[in-house]
Amino acid sequence: MKISRTITEKYGNGAPEPEDDAEAVEGMKAKSEEFAAQGNRVYLPLAD
Repeated sequence: MKISRTITEKYGNGAPEPEDDAEAVEGMKAKSEEFAAQGNRVYLPLAD
């Protein structure tokens, strides 16, 4: 739709660029390190 295109052109898609947000980048780095410490496995065994 023209209205949606106009708004997107004027204001962008509303999502901040990750490289522009230092806090988000640091958070993603921390989560990446946590993921690596757990063995880089998506599915972990269930704890009893």
